[in-house]
Amino acid sequence: MHAQASAHTTTTTERGSFALARCSCGWTGPARRSRDRARTDATEHSRTNQD
Repeated sequence: MHAQASAHTTTTTERGSFALARCSCGWTGPARRSRDRARTDATEHSRTNQD
């Protein structure tokens, strides 16, 4: 029986005037001025890395 892989848990953080998407797997998205775009990066990462 295979062990179930852990889910990717994404968050957004702010660094100065930039927002970054981060994931529990270690992935970090590019710095964005748009918080909405950083959230979209996180959503796309979670969607493309589902197990």
